[in-house]
Amino acid sequence: MSSPLNLVNLERVSKAHGTTVILDDVSLGVAAGERIGVVGRNGGGKSTLLGVLTGVQEPDSGRVTRRGDLAMGVLDQTGTLPPGTTVRDVVLPTSRFAAEHEWAGDPAVRSVLTGLELDRLGLDSPVAPMSGGERRRVALAAQLIRPLDLLVLDEPTNHLDVEGVAWLAEYVRARAGGLVVVTHDRWFLDEVCTTTWEVADGNVHAYDGGYSAYTLARAERARIASVTEDRRMNLVRKELAWLRRGPPARTSKPRFRIEAAQALIADEPPARDTMALAGFAARRLGKTVYDVEDITYTVRGDVVDDADDPAGPADPEGPRERTLFRDLTWHVGPGDRIGIVGVNGAGKTSLLKLLVGEVRPDAGHVVVGQTVAPAYLSQHVTELPPRSRVLEAVQDVARIARIGNQEISASTLAERFGFAANRQWTPVGDLSGGERRRLQLLRLLMAEPNVLLLDEPTNDLDIDTLTALEDLLDSFPGTVLVVSHDRYFVDRVCDSVVALMGDGSLAALPGGVEEYLARRAAGEAALPSTGPAAPPGSPALPIRVSERSAAEVRAARKEAGRLERRMLKLDADEKVLLQQLAAAAVDYAKAAELDGQLRALQAEKEQIEAEWLAAAEVAEG
Repeated sequence: MSSPLNLVNLERVSKAHGTTVILDDVSLGVAAGERIGVVGRNGGGKSTLLGVLTGVQEPDSGRVTRRGDLAMGVLDQTGTLPPGTTVRDVVLPTSRFAAEHEWAGDPAVRSVLTGLELDRLGLDSPVAPMSGGERRRVALAAQLIRPLDLLVLDEPTNHLDVEGVAWLAEYVRARAGGLVVVTHDRWFLDEVCTTTWEVADGNVHAYDGGYSAYTLARAERARIASVTEDRRMNLVRKELAWLRRGPPARTSKPRFRIEAAQALIADEPPARDTMALAGFAARRLGKTVYDVEDITYTVRGDVVDDADDPAGPADPEGPRERTLFRDLTWHVGPGDRIGIVGVNGAGKTSLLKLLVGEVRPDAGHVVVGQTVAPAYLSQHVTELPPRSRVLEAVQDVARIARIGNQEISASTLAERFGFAANRQWTPVGDLSGGERRRLQLLRLLMAEPNVLLLDEPTNDLDIDTLTALEDLLDSFPGTVLVVSHDRYFVDRVCDSVVALMGDGSLAALPGGVEEYLARRAAGEAALPSTGPAAPPGSPALPIRVSERSAAEVRAARKEAGRLERRMLKLDADEKVLLQQLAAAAVDYAKAAELDGQLRALQAEKEQIEAEWLAAAEVAEG
């Protein structure tokens, strides 16, 4: 029998775990050069599909055929590496590279070593003492440099910062050969994939295009099938509406005609009303949330800043000190929605810990508003009662939560976050890692905080849960600080982005993540160093927060507050004028007078907004 045209074919494959059917009579194939993204709820069968595809798991029925000479590489989520080996042994084996010049002259190999920061780890570093994130990067590099017909990756963006994700997307998009990737990173799916597979209810639905096209096609499929899941469809419509509007920081449009979705989103939910939320947040929080004033903070060189951010190999001369922040001044106000990015080890997690008081600065101080009620989602799943059931663990915090203008019961919120009615009675000790993460987030939201500090909130969350979280945050009337490498989530949730530049400073990024990557490419952001701190006279990078004097920052905050109040008053006056104009539609003279007043008011609004932006730039860096 001749080899199949596809690299891999699944013919009527079924697979069950116990009494749960994961794949039910599934037929599909992977063609040469095809780049496929696999999405679906946690526990829905994505990893099982990859296991059957690669031969790690055998199907219960059906047939899997692979091309006879198929060269296939697989990255799973375990990060298991051969014991007693070094980075060089795993990534650059002598069986392929007999001499160093053989790989040193290969631009692709050098790109992988640099893009995944293995040159910083050191090629002769042993893999045994490395963190899970480091081992994952080593395992990923080992697969990327191989000449493969098919590359199969399970969550490859985990443990990569935003720059690493951008590099990986560019690399796999340019490489020859097929790709099958499981990921919840929607930006990565849009950038890389030409086909999307959705694994749900034992079936695999195929869609042309990346995440944006998949979202449109899923909504259209549901409409044609007359699906009546109103809540789920509302989330899809909202997602489509956001895709059509596009976040200000994005420079490229999705790769399909958004206009085709007009009929689907005719009744789209309203966009997030940033001004109204900011006004409500100011009433709840007052003028002050966090004022960081002249902070200096130093850690030992063997201390890991973030759960996924190693400090580097152990120094034979003993741990050195690293200054993460030097004379840092930053203002976080009511209603701010700020994304925080930076290279691994720059201090993103430490910054959040300073705000919530888990660590103290060496110099300077953090002023916390008197009405601030924070909720801090760390990267570690902690403080979950293992003997309680899911619903009980949520109700221990509260039975009813008010988020924005809606009251939500513990059971309803748990269902939104993927805990179906029967799953809500599962003991916490029996939950998977992703389910524990969701439960941790649920408990924080039920406490009705007015400030959310989220450290990598997208870890272990599937796409449907992410859209539910984004929908909730759209109506959250408080301050939101997000540390995340998920560009889509940052664009979707945050109104502004700042970056830790690696030299102790914080930079405001009007252009969002794209501007940060451009600065990194230009060499403006430094890599965190485990060596001695730079001398006080070191040259400053552009837009250093510490360049503003304390008096200038205080004056700018005061002016920004005055301008905000003026804008709220102008908004109210504009609504009144519009109502009067509608009532005077038959009175030409009165309508002309009101129209003149409206034009003058709108011109004043534009001027006030420009002044507010200038004041906010000074106040926030």
